Amino acid sequence: MSSYPPSVPPQTTPQTTPLRQRLADLRGPAVPPRPLDARALAALAANPGCGRRALLDGAGVDKTALAAALGSPSAFGQSQFAIIRGNSFEAKVKGDGGAELLRLVYERLGAGAEPPGPAALLPDLTAAGPQGRAARTALALREATTAGSWTLLDHPMLALEVAGSPAYLEPDAVVVHPDGRWTVVEIKSFPMIDGSADPAKVGAAARQAAVYVLALEGTAEKLPGATVGHEVVLVCPKDFSNLPTAALVDVRRERAVTRRQLERLTRVEELAALLPEHLCFDPARPAEELTEAVSAVPASYAPECLAACELAFHCRQRARAADEVGTLGRSLRAELGGLGTVEEALAAAEGGPAEDPTAAALHRAARLRAEALSLASSRTPSSQDPEGSACPC
Repeated sequence: MSSYPPSVPPQTTPQTTPLRQRLADLRGPAVPPRPLDARALAALAANPGCGRRALLDGAGVDKTALAAALGSPSAFGQSQFAIIRGNSFEAKVKGDGGAELLRLVYERLGAGAEPPGPAALLPDLTAAGPQGRAARTALALREATTAGSWTLLDHPMLALEVAGSPAYLEPDAVVVHPDGRWTVVEIKSFPMIDGSADPAKVGAAARQAAVYVLALEGTAEKLPGATVGHEVVLVCPKDFSNLPTAALVDVRRERAVTRRQLERLTRVEELAALLPEHLCFDPARPAEELTEAVSAVPASYAPECLAACELAFHCRQRARAADEVGTLGRSLRAELGGLGTVEEALAAAEGGPAEDPTAAALHRAARLRAEALSLASSRTPSSQDPEGSACPC
């Protein structure tokens, strides 16, 4: 469970870059930025073609408040009960100086090393603001790698550049091994029954952890002898108890996918440069003005957004009104290529231009479907046919 320090409104100083000032204007001068977390980045990487989400996340806009101001509130997010339960379980796992957590990591990945003992390090990562905490985390990682002893970093702050804008991420924990290896630890409150957990929840945790691995790799590249493990330690309650247990999750595939998708994201400054100067996403503005502002940024809606984005209901309503094929799913949208609306796809199925391979394929599929339905209809026994009547026995 990740937590961020309270954000403060950005202050305009002589050192403020034009991009940061532009993003502050888009967000609203008096509105504090909402920091990106690993869940948001994983969702952003899953839909790299959505310029709307890239810009709003890069500017630190509170999409939950924005969706409510637009009249399309979303229930996206964890319940308060789940958050309290997760925080309680995490505190239990990290109790006694993290002894239990280090023991679990050692059991899974400590082969060939001395077991962690009272000499294990637990550095203080307190600093002012996300930037200060990220710098303090980088220093603690350097010191732990040089010391060559077991070290537990509780809620470190990692920095990762996303579409030209810095994002600060806070994993549950990072363990530094005596050999200089760094391991990400994810603590979740869903149960692990008989050594396995819900595959959907494990997959979400793996995508989230892959973002942390990417951020750690940027720091490890600058430190000789430091490596980032591709196996993440997932800690969950065992069976139906509150006792912690751990499993290894290989995130190489999720890391590669996330890295590729994040690299495809349009840079925030390119998106901001296309917008009018007066545009602002401050939730305090009138709904009509906010609707116009949001519509000025291109979106890429798909049903999968409903489980990952606070603006999904608003985007779905607009996509349906525009008859976009994205409302039918990302895979179908990709297969239809340049056919952007359902009407265009139906017209192509009825007999689109032969030089368009997508239209030709749709037309052929429609013809085969019509032939199959006609054949099935001709073979259906008539209700007047005694031979086709049901057997009385």
